[in-house]
Amino acid sequence: MHTVVRSFSGKGAKELFDLLEKNKPDVEKTLRSVKGLVSYTLVRSADGGFSVTVCNDKAGTDESIQKARDWIAKNAASTGVAAPKVTEGSVVLHVK
Repeated sequence: MHTVVRSFSGKGAKELFDLLEKNKPDVEKTLRSVKGLVSYTLVRSADGGFSVTVCNDKAGTDESIQKARDWIAKNAASTGVAAPKVTEGSVVLHVK
């Protein structure tokens, strides 16, 4: 499995997470369409938030990054949020 964490902070990050929360059904639909999706978690933090996406392979996390980027461009460009800090890697342990 492969995981990607996308962290948003600074200008527009709180506004982005307000929009994501208001549009949870659409966000969920978008992420559920990712091939090989294992799990997706969206977390609000003090300075914005982050997402954690786990997929069967790197191709899935790459697809999730693109779908998230497209969703933000289409629905949240007005927030002015900067590109996220992206951290990714192979899963060592996944507990359900």
